[in-house]
Amino acid sequence: MLNAVFKTNPRMECAIMTGTTALADDGRKLEVPMALKNKLGISDSAELARMEEKISKVKAAELYEKNMFDEIQVGKFSGLAKIHKFLFDEIYDFAGKIRTVNIAKGNFRFAPVMYLDASLKYIDDMPQSTYDEIIEKYVEMNIAHPFREGNGRSARIWLDMILKKELKLVVDWSKVDKEDYLLAMERSPIKDVEIKVLLKKSLTDKINDREVYMKGIDASYYYEGYNTFKTEDL
Repeated sequence: MLNAVFKTNPRMECAIMTGTTALADDGRKLEVPMALKNKLGISDSAELARMEEKISKVKAAELYEKNMFDEIQVGKFSGLAKIHKFLFDEIYDFAGKIRTVNIAKGNFRFAPVMYLDASLKYIDDMPQSTYDEIIEKYVEMNIAHPFREGNGRSARIWLDMILKKELKLVVDWSKVDKEDYLLAMERSPIKDVEIKVLLKKSLTDKINDREVYMKGIDASYYYEGYNTFKTEDL
């Protein structure tokens, strides 16, 4: 599997971005801006988070209201990139573009930039005809984390699109506990059974239900710490 590549812990020449901290490959801390560079000219991270949530939730609702999913290739990186660009293009220049820096979350380092193109090609070719195959593909995309920001929120929409096409099901994210989900995803590179069991319990055949979708967007953003606005109210 793809995640076996990262267990070798290769020496990386670029900085590892960890939120507002960057780590050089010798372990030195490097100073980086408190807020990501953005099109809104915002330098305060809290204000940027607020505006990012508001703008991208409006765009997520628009995906549903205008039935734009038919324009997105299901199960391919190109489809995920299209979702990401649509959600975040008003905020970031890097929307829909493969990241050029190495990133980490906690002690986990996502796919190094030097392997990212190969990783995404591998994921594109992964099968997606069964539930287990689809979740395995989703886990690998999470390990790749192809964008500088907004990976999880984009990938959960991408996952639902695969489930909808292949199984006529989606995840009712409003029924997936935040802590259970985050812990299962943290462990998924080593063992994906937990995330498979967790999400399977929340599958629904209400694949075109507006309430399921809107509440799902709110839950998806809540996992990442964004809960100022309700999608339905924007």
